[in-house]
Amino acid sequence: MDTRQLAAFCAVVERQSFSQAADQLGVTQPAVSLQIRSLEKRLGRQLLDRSGRRVEPTEAGRRLYRGALRLLAFEEQLLEELGEEAGGELGGRLEIGASTGPGGTVVPVVLGEFQRLHPGLHVALTVSDTLSVIEQVARRELELGVVGAARRHRGVTFEPFFRDEVVLAVPAGHPFAGRTITLEQLASEPLVLMQEGAGVRQVIDDELRALGMRLRDFDVRLELGLQESARAAVLAGFGPTFISRGAIEGDLASGALVVARVEGLEPSREISLVRSTGRAETRAAHAFVDFARDRLG
Repeated sequence: MDTRQLAAFCAVVERQSFSQAADQLGVTQPAVSLQIRSLEKRLGRQLLDRSGRRVEPTEAGRRLYRGALRLLAFEEQLLEELGEEAGGELGGRLEIGASTGPGGTVVPVVLGEFQRLHPGLHVALTVSDTLSVIEQVARRELELGVVGAARRHRGVTFEPFFRDEVVLAVPAGHPFAGRTITLEQLASEPLVLMQEGAGVRQVIDDELRALGMRLRDFDVRLELGLQESARAAVLAGFGPTFISRGAIEGDLASGALVVARVEGLEPSREISLVRSTGRAETRAAHAFVDFARDRLG
C-alpha cells in the first residue's frame, strides 16, 4: 500500500476533518481528498462517513486505521534502523512539548544541555497546557511530551519521568519563612494559587482532601495561570503560594524567597513522559530520554 495514502487517512480519522488533516500534513485539502478517494478505490470500500458535521470512519475504516497505525510505525522504525546503520552524530530535528510547569523550569535546561552535546541536532520546545501537549503528541505533531498530569487519551501512553517537589514559598522576612506552620496558621493568611486545572494545584488539593480539608477552606485572594505569575505575586508580597521548587531555585539561592513547611503536607508530583501510541522512537528521542533520566536522577 501507498503509505502516503495511509498517513492521509489516519490524519483525517484523528482530526475528524479534511482541512485540519491537510494542515497537519502540510498539503492542500484537495490533495488529501484525492489520497482518500484513491485508497477507497484501491480497497473497494467506503472508509469515511462524510455525512455528519465531523468525518467519522466506517467499520471498515476503523479496521484499516488500526492496521495503518502498525504499518506506519513499522515504516518509521525501518527508516530509523537504516539511519542508525550510518551511525555518527545525531542530526535533524527533535520537537518536544511540555506543560507550563516543567516547560518553564526543568525541561528547557535539560534540552539545552542535550543540544550542546549534539550540535548537529535542532531542538524545538513547545510550551502549552497539559491537554494541548497530549493532543499534539497524539497527532504526531510532537515526538514527545512532558506533562505534570497524566490524563487518559487513547492515542498516547504515559510513563514516569521524574518527581517534582512542591513547596510553600514566602518572601524573605515573612512570618512563615523557614518555619513549620499548621494548616490553621496557613488558613489565616491570604494565599496565592495556580488556576484550576494546574498540576501543582491538583497536588495540593489531593493532599488537603486526604486531611479532610479543601482549598475553599483557605483565604485565596489570587488565582493565576502560570507558575511565573504566582512567583511574581509572592515576590511582590501578595501572599504565599504552593509552587514547584524547580521554578524558584534561583530565588531560593538569592534569598529572595524562602520555603515554609506545613504540618501534614508532603506534596510532590510525578512528571510524566508522553509518547504517541505505536510510534517508533527516533534515535534523537531515545538519546534525549536516556540523557534526561540520567540528568534528573
